[in-house]
Amino acid sequence: MDSDVKAQENQGPKSHEQLIEELKEKRKEIRAGGGPKRIEAQHSKGKMTARERLNLLLDEGTFEEILPFMTHRHSDFGMDKKRHPGDAVVTGFGKINGRMVCIASQDFTILGGSFGEVQGQKVAKAMDLALEAGVPFIAINDSGGARIQEGVYSLGAYAEVFWRNTQASGVIPQLSVILGPCAGGAVYSPGLTDFIFMADQTSHMFITGPQVIKTVTGEEVDFETLGGAAAHSSRSGVAHFVGANEEATLQLVRKLLDYLPANNAEPAPAIPPADDPWRMDPELNTIVPTDPNAGYDMKVIIHKLFDLGSFFEVHQNFAQNAIVGFARLHGQVVGVVAQQPMVMAGVIDIDASDKIARFVRFCDAFNIPIITLADTPGFMPGVMQEHGGIIRHGAKIIYAYSEATVPKITVNIRKGYGGAYIVMGSKYLRADIVYAWPTTEIAVMGAEGAVNILYGKQLKNAENPEEERARLVQEYRDKFSTPYTSAAAGYVDDILIPEETRPRLIAALELLKNKQATLPPKKHGNIPL
Repeated sequence: MDSDVKAQENQGPKSHEQLIEELKEKRKEIRAGGGPKRIEAQHSKGKMTARERLNLLLDEGTFEEILPFMTHRHSDFGMDKKRHPGDAVVTGFGKINGRMVCIASQDFTILGGSFGEVQGQKVAKAMDLALEAGVPFIAINDSGGARIQEGVYSLGAYAEVFWRNTQASGVIPQLSVILGPCAGGAVYSPGLTDFIFMADQTSHMFITGPQVIKTVTGEEVDFETLGGAAAHSSRSGVAHFVGANEEATLQLVRKLLDYLPANNAEPAPAIPPADDPWRMDPELNTIVPTDPNAGYDMKVIIHKLFDLGSFFEVHQNFAQNAIVGFARLHGQVVGVVAQQPMVMAGVIDIDASDKIARFVRFCDAFNIPIITLADTPGFMPGVMQEHGGIIRHGAKIIYAYSEATVPKITVNIRKGYGGAYIVMGSKYLRADIVYAWPTTEIAVMGAEGAVNILYGKQLKNAENPEEERARLVQEYRDKFSTPYTSAAAGYVDDILIPEETRPRLIAALELLKNKQATLPPKKHGNIPL
């Protein structure tokens, strides 16, 4: 008989105190992650550990860990000597601002946070709990990617997570926080979630890294240029929010959750109103220039209409000709969609189409009313836009607004030309209430373009073509480019003095609070992706 076994028999069974001390030691070992050296290496990169991030994101003392003792079963390539309890991810549940969430935080100090079979099982369990409990799921990503030593087991683990992302989509909010590398197959889980957060300079996302790109295409690019926060928040549109550092990024996560319901069966969280519902700002009456070619800042209007300080912009750096974000009206959460005349005159291009459509669909999935502030001269013309699929992308906006059954209130601020007018929450797409400001121009196209088509021959034969053009443009504008024609046809419910807009929106939102609408029975539609 082995001497250790004999010694244990001689000592007798362990006492309760010994068993508890043994458990405490194992917990201490688990909390130590990859050990002091690896933690120090993590800190030297300006990054926190998995548990430090959880402590900062969650309300103090609320985190409850699950499956901390799981470890992988593989032995190839020396993996039998690299077993760590927890297996490179910390999973569990806790509270953010008093509301429950489920969470998974990858631990880069253990095997580089590599994603293997057990990590997949732990993340899947946390996702299952989130779906069953009807609470948001948050994934904090910081990983070297798939655990190559586990082969197909690692790929299968990713697939299990991807499948759950799709099942949870539209049922619970899913947030991805990128606080380190996220490459290869790992990027597809964040790509399936509702919102992606990145930390500037320390987080990267890409399908193939710089070395592979250089080998295959000959292009030379560094990590930050290829897949950094700046690239994904401004050019690709993959990232919705960027924080200056990890702490700022996690604070953005906490802030966003204040606007979101726990699941699709709940209304968005309301707060006691702190702003005067009857507040009317006279500056709104003159903020929109009467010259249709002059710009103005739509964000100023947004800040004046909604509860003070409540606007939280989404995709701030991407497709800036469109504006989307969350705000509050008399304490109630709403989704805001608008054009920005200061950027490309507020024209709708491919990127703006994707930005608007995706945001509208999210709001509809989670019972958030949509307020649209429309001012667009049309869709972006050009060969690149046409060949890039502006028809397909623009159709996404039509689909999103038409499909949405949440309360939809639209305010036409100025330009609404042609198809762009239709797609921006018009009455034709079943907006519940449509308002217009006196500066509104609703027409098939702008007056100048219309005159060129309608009076081309007349202008050629005119004694003074410029004077005649000016007269015809003004005549067209007076007849067609006003809100009164649309109001007379019933496509505008009322024309507002701009300063009246805030109380009128609040009243309309109160009316529509319990709106009931249904769609035709079907498995699902076929959105023009």
